[in-house]
Amino acid sequence: MSKKKLFIATVCAIATTGATAATVSRIDVTGARRMDSESIRILSDVKIGDNVGEARANEIAKKLQESGYFSRINVRMSGNVLKIDVTEAPTVNMVTVEGNDEISTDDLKKEIRLKERASYDESVIGADTQRMLTIYQRKGFFGTKIEPKKIELDDNRVNVVYEITEGHPTYITKIEFAGNKHFRSSVLRGAILSREHAWWRFMTQFDVFDEDRIQYDQQLLRQYYLHNGYADVQITDTTGVFTPDRQYYSVKFTIDEGEKYKFGKLGVDNPFDDVPDSELMDAMKMSRGDTYNVDKVEETISALRGVVADHGYAFINVEPIPTKDDENRTIGMTFKIHKTNRVYLNSINILGNVRTFDTVIQQLIPMRPGDPFSLQTIEQGRQNLMRTRYFKDVQMVPTRVADANMMNLDIKVEEQPTGELSGGFGWSNINGFMVDAGITESNFMGRGQTVQLRGSIAQYQKQALFSFTEPYLFGRALSGGFDVSYTMYNYSSLGGFGYDRDSLTLATRMGWRLTDNWTQSVRLSASFDQNYDLQLGSQWRNSNLYTLGTYLKYYNLDTNFQQNTHTGVVANLGLAYTGFGGTETFMRYSADITGMVKFLNDRWQLRSSLDFGYIQPLDGDYVSRVYRYFLGGESLRGFDIAGVGSRNWYYQSYSLGGMWKLNGSTQLNFPVFIPDEYQIKGFVFADYGLLGKPPRDEYTYLGRDNFIDSDLRTSVGFGVYWNTPMGPMNFSWGWPLKLNKYDQEQRFLLSFETQF
Repeated sequence: MSKKKLFIATVCAIATTGATAATVSRIDVTGARRMDSESIRILSDVKIGDNVGEARANEIAKKLQESGYFSRINVRMSGNVLKIDVTEAPTVNMVTVEGNDEISTDDLKKEIRLKERASYDESVIGADTQRMLTIYQRKGFFGTKIEPKKIELDDNRVNVVYEITEGHPTYITKIEFAGNKHFRSSVLRGAILSREHAWWRFMTQFDVFDEDRIQYDQQLLRQYYLHNGYADVQITDTTGVFTPDRQYYSVKFTIDEGEKYKFGKLGVDNPFDDVPDSELMDAMKMSRGDTYNVDKVEETISALRGVVADHGYAFINVEPIPTKDDENRTIGMTFKIHKTNRVYLNSINILGNVRTFDTVIQQLIPMRPGDPFSLQTIEQGRQNLMRTRYFKDVQMVPTRVADANMMNLDIKVEEQPTGELSGGFGWSNINGFMVDAGITESNFMGRGQTVQLRGSIAQYQKQALFSFTEPYLFGRALSGGFDVSYTMYNYSSLGGFGYDRDSLTLATRMGWRLTDNWTQSVRLSASFDQNYDLQLGSQWRNSNLYTLGTYLKYYNLDTNFQQNTHTGVVANLGLAYTGFGGTETFMRYSADITGMVKFLNDRWQLRSSLDFGYIQPLDGDYVSRVYRYFLGGESLRGFDIAGVGSRNWYYQSYSLGGMWKLNGSTQLNFPVFIPDEYQIKGFVFADYGLLGKPPRDEYTYLGRDNFIDSDLRTSVGFGVYWNTPMGPMNFSWGWPLKLNKYDQEQRFLLSFETQF
């Protein structure tokens, strides 16, 4: 009931009550239609024999009003008879909302406390209205109006309709900064989450005013300055102005930057004789003279804990003690390590696994009972378990035992489905339109084994694959498995290949980790092929290839998933022998390396790659064309697929291939004017390649010299990469700079793929 109605009820009670108290001999109730008189007497909390005067009458009226059942109450004494006259509040028949598009009816009704069959109460309606307005304001609709309407029905019933006029989102039209002397406003706008309104931000809400986000932006601004040496920075004020129609909003951040500081003298207070000071100093994430950065302090604390923990001292406390020199604008930092006892691992308990064998989990944990307790090693074990993707969550919970120098480790895992049914489609210049589907089980029978069945159909290629992988052969960190695949290459109508190939391959493999970054593998395969070469004009030819290869891989990449950039190096080195009685006998040498570096807030990336391959015939000098190297398309943009290299003078559209290749690329990826959240990058590139000559048997054809060369080809171009919600799309335009007259050009290259 509203304050106005409470006032009316109270006035009625005062106006009709005598000044002197009287003893109640009878209680008369009038006006009630739904509620019986006895219930009202109970609510009044008055009994026969009570003395009721003016004050008590007021209390009775107030108590009845607080029940919410009545819209009007009159309490008075008539002689010794207490008379209570009421008008019941209407009963709510139905509660609805109208006019809402941006927020669902179900979400709004969660905020409505007024329920059907309850008594009509304007105070409740007012509170409901405010809660719904708050929901709209959180989405940026500050101009929203909600008007509750009461529709009276018969039998003292009402319908309540909340009529909503949503209006338009309140966009941020301007973001300004005051007091920023050392950073441009455009730089600071990039450091916060809110954005100025633009038509191309229709897929985000960052240009819609949100008070909570503005508060968060203040923290982001402060963090940005703290990362760049301004230890005394303060965001002194944040003001905003709405336009009269409340559809647009401008915000202004006022900043007191303070002075820029550098790190001064750095040191570690080390209480452990068996922890070398040199290891602790090497763990420092900053050097004297570096710009002060609060993140470097936190990273150093974490690194120092890791170093000390690796020596068996668990749960140490590292306290940073700053020494500020305002005159020289330096902040010295001493990291005080508080001494604890060495702790050893008592037991490892695995909890929560229903499907996955304990042995599978134990193999991934690099520690055993009796080992010094190491937080770094524990974290490594947790990461190993999470990388398997067998578990939704992994918690490593250490607990002290009675012996203060011993610790138990509970490994609590939450399993998740490991089977994956996937499919996809795409298009590229190389394969045309493609559809693929597959099923993968990465924790087969709970033993950590991977089983995969996959098939794909493309315009120029069809493939089926079955593979099995055991990650821990003989209980050791040694992976092994086998593959069965069947591939049909319909390249006779594609680009410059001019051949068809059907291949059934059986392979077994084994791999092991040499270091954190180096792995080695061995693969033994048998391929049974049928080849048809259009340039030879022959019938289908059967080929058997038996190959033993060994491969060395180096992987060291750091990925910024938000900006979709990488930094680091990936390299591969391979040596494979094909022979053992097959129809083809040769050695294949391969090497490739890709280096990437990201810069300018991880939004730019420079990528460079080099790829080398060489085939050494061992039985004569002839190797079938289907096993040679080709260049063009994605390997040398601006040229058609297999569009460069030696060619038959009669079949000029088809490349003869080469016995070796050397090709590389340098590419710069950069953000475009579209916001980062759209995952669109531009790039420019320079490609180059050399394709070796074919076997000497193909230098001539029908008495005429073929076009034989191993000349350098180069190209430049630009493109756009878009990581769409459906999958990545890649557009590129290339222009050859150096080509021969019989080379085949292809300026535009497109690839698109998706998974579902």
